[in-house]
Amino acid sequence: MVSKRLVMTCFILIMLISSLFSFQPELTLDPIEAKSIAKEAYIFAYPMLEHYRTMFLQLLSWGELNEFTHYKQLYGPKNKMIVRPNNDTVYSMIWMDLTVEPIVIFIPAIPARYFSFQLVDMYTHNLAYIGARTTGPGPTTFMVAGPHWDGEIPAGIDRVVYSEGNFVYCVVRTGVNSELQGDLQKVLEIQQQYKSQALSDYCGNPFTEETPSVDLPPFDQSVADSTGFIGYFNFLLGQLEIHPSEEVLIDGFSRIGIGPNYPFDPDSLSEAVRKAVEEAITEARDEIYAMETKIGIVQDGWSLPERIFGNRDRMQGLYLMRAAAAHLGLYGNDLEETFYPNCLSDSDGDTLDASKYNYVITFSKDRLPPVDPRGFWSLTMYDKDQFLVENPLNRYSIGDRSELKYGEDGSLVLYLQHESPGASKESNWLPTPDGEFKLTMRIYIPLPEGLDPLYCPPPVQKAGEISE
Repeated sequence: MVSKRLVMTCFILIMLISSLFSFQPELTLDPIEAKSIAKEAYIFAYPMLEHYRTMFLQLLSWGELNEFTHYKQLYGPKNKMIVRPNNDTVYSMIWMDLTVEPIVIFIPAIPARYFSFQLVDMYTHNLAYIGARTTGPGPTTFMVAGPHWDGEIPAGIDRVVYSEGNFVYCVVRTGVNSELQGDLQKVLEIQQQYKSQALSDYCGNPFTEETPSVDLPPFDQSVADSTGFIGYFNFLLGQLEIHPSEEVLIDGFSRIGIGPNYPFDPDSLSEAVRKAVEEAITEARDEIYAMETKIGIVQDGWSLPERIFGNRDRMQGLYLMRAAAAHLGLYGNDLEETFYPNCLSDSDGDTLDASKYNYVITFSKDRLPPVDPRGFWSLTMYDKDQFLVENPLNRYSIGDRSELKYGEDGSLVLYLQHESPGASKESNWLPTPDGEFKLTMRIYIPLPEGLDPLYCPPPVQKAGEISE
């Protein structure tokens, strides 16, 4: 285990080397001023720290910069890495380093299937989407360029996405129908056709010498949770072209040692100021966590998340919301891409518990999820710990891609219970655990009318008490 002191030593050396010619203003000696600045700075930095933690750990574990990594299976009950995983898509990821030159991504034609390339910048803004909703099913070649690139766009590039920072994360979701035999294999074949290239390679003029790379400071959570967050923040700011709207804000942070590539040593702060910064971090985290209950509405037992993810224009100045969104669900989608209602209780306001009751959800024809034909909707079952549930059907989600039985009037009844509702109803059965459970609906590419006002699924209703 790397010690906190060693991490800080490495950090100090990196910051010193990279900032030989940088100017650092005089630090404040006033604990009250320091606390106010630190609280605002930590809220601003929080999503960036979460983003960098993910980047460092993923690259350390299984990835290389500028190369795709593919998951080759849908999440199931044995996957405990993340809570409330989807059972609808397989993931591919690529961390792009744009320091030297842009990266070119090729996507093959993907007809009759949902797919999405979500591009996330260092602030956790959703830069752009390439996929079924935005660019269509045909083959697409797009390029992602960093803040310092101003070259000519070569032939064959369908779209250019510009980033304010040197690092961009691309999260790829490719739809799989788990109830359609052989569909996963088809998607695995599609994944292998996702290609990435440096622009020089794409143009046939590869660099003959090794290109410089950025040294990534080792990440330690205990450092990030202390005054040490300033060191990480300074490194990240050094990888950005600070937006004009935030130059004054970032400049104000310099009073506690924050700035692009500034060296940072906690001992440069007085003991009183360090204590004030630590108090500010605690208060900032409390505000971030409390914000989670204020970023959606609750109706008929469902929590309906509002627009808490988006591009810079959408998230401009909403620093506390951006931080809360990162804590609630890092890399969440824009509502136009995916809408995620979560069920909190049944129609009586009671906790969902299949050891006590069977349940149903009844959709009238005019209250079915409002989904675009390019997308789909699903309802996923989780246990009380928010993991997928073992069941005899190996069915973890159900939706419009399932072989459902509808009523003559176009209505749909879904059965949520532990034991089978009977052979004639099993097509519409989503098995539950024998106890408390949780539900998430996902609407991939919702229709506009489902977002204004926000669509609320019908309430989950008790359908009979379980006899002991």
